[in-house]
Amino acid sequence: MQFNYNYYPYPSQRRVILAKNCAVATSQPLATLAGIEMFQAGGNAVDAAIATAITLTVVEPTSNGIGGDAFAIIWDGKIHGINGSGKSPKTLSLEAYSEFKKMPNLGWLTVTVPGAVSVWYDVWKRWGKLPFEQLFTSAISYAKNGFPVSPVTAEIWKRKETVYLNNKRPEYQYFQQVFFPKERAPRAGEIWGSLLHAETLEDIANTGGESFYKGKIAQKINNFSADTGGYLTSADLVAHDPLWVTPIATEYKQLKVWEMPPNTQGIAALMALNILEGLNIEQYERDSVESFHYQIEAMKLAFADVYSHVSDCDYMKVSNTNLLDKNYAKERQKLLSNQAIPLANPGINQGGTVYLCTADSELMVSFIQSNYDSFGSGILIPETGIALHNRGSGFTLQKGHPNQIAANKRPFHTIIPGFLTQNDEPLGPFGVMGAPMQPQGHLQMVVNLTDYQMNPQTALDAPRWRFLQGNSVLLERGTPSEIIEGLGERGHNVKLAPAIMFGKGQMILKNNGILIAGSEPRADGLALGY
Repeated sequence: MQFNYNYYPYPSQRRVILAKNCAVATSQPLATLAGIEMFQAGGNAVDAAIATAITLTVVEPTSNGIGGDAFAIIWDGKIHGINGSGKSPKTLSLEAYSEFKKMPNLGWLTVTVPGAVSVWYDVWKRWGKLPFEQLFTSAISYAKNGFPVSPVTAEIWKRKETVYLNNKRPEYQYFQQVFFPKERAPRAGEIWGSLLHAETLEDIANTGGESFYKGKIAQKINNFSADTGGYLTSADLVAHDPLWVTPIATEYKQLKVWEMPPNTQGIAALMALNILEGLNIEQYERDSVESFHYQIEAMKLAFADVYSHVSDCDYMKVSNTNLLDKNYAKERQKLLSNQAIPLANPGINQGGTVYLCTADSELMVSFIQSNYDSFGSGILIPETGIALHNRGSGFTLQKGHPNQIAANKRPFHTIIPGFLTQNDEPLGPFGVMGAPMQPQGHLQMVVNLTDYQMNPQTALDAPRWRFLQGNSVLLERGTPSEIIEGLGERGHNVKLAPAIMFGKGQMILKNNGILIAGSEPRADGLALGY
């Protein structure tokens, strides 16, 4: 019997998950189960988060992998942040980009040092309770024995066939053999696995990640790079260390919203919230032209500054304090009207991702990792199963820009874990995946929670908008017709788009000692707790 795994003609409804002891929410049910298994083995929220992240490299390879980057926000009584983004190779030659008008999307010129493995180990080392090797059990099992590919993952995999199968250069052949073994994407329900991936995970588990940066795996990366025209070397891998940072925040009404500081785009969500504050958005119905319009316009103004100023923090010419200044937000707010701004300009002068969250009674984790654009660079290291990300595509070739491509530099980063507190107490982690959709998703989640008193699942379910550029805005299919027509009348260039364009989110909030978890209906995801 044949089934269409992506055919859902009737509206359905997810309920929030309520739990007393612990909760996990991810974009893939097998990964959620891996996290729950860590709790059942006596582990804590950090053990569950890392096990889940590792498992996602296997069961959702279309979005993340061992060769990607990761960021996390952890609450243990106070808030901590870790930035796992890697730098561009030290020997990178800018002449290599001379033939390009914009940053390429595939190949060695897009590869920076992968930081996810370093985040797994450093976060576990600080808070983990179970043995590090135990966190790899589920992932290794799925990689060795295979698993049925889930429907949304299969759909994304299929969409990428033409991108990754048309490259004939030597550096792409191993990737194609592993991820497109039948010269096509696996279909929903088909079994896929990777023995090479399993062996590499075992090596990382047994060496605490050292093999990836200083040992056998690092040497294989170095050798394949040298053999196929890459710039990444073992010296770049040895030099990598994740950064422990203090997350940045803004107050939005009764909530304090936390994001990772630059080089991420998290500050965009905070800036947009600052601009919205004082507009009393709650006076409008959630599904109204006015609510959508002012959120879109605030986001548009925030992005104008972020795309002009945000980069590796060592290269920024404008401070986070200036960008988050409430008085500056009030000046930007004056630009808002009942009509769309044709082109938002910066106001300050210069001087295919997975998100997961876990919680228990003592720890809460907001975790995100990514290969950037779907599988990443299209390069897989032989004998490892490691697909390298294309995070270097986040740089710009614009001369003099703080985010201009350079050697030994972190690129502008899209992946952002979020966290909410109230009166210095944790509410919990939240996040929405999807490149530039991420801060837009964060803004919409906070507005849904704060201004419209939605629960975590409803906040994730609600129809979304996505600003692109200029006046171009995507609206999710199912958005009320009066909003579509009304935004058009206000000067927005509106197009309807499928759910896949609006990110994939998760959320766990604590209320009166109870954990309330929700998982994205636009993904294969699942929230569980007990």
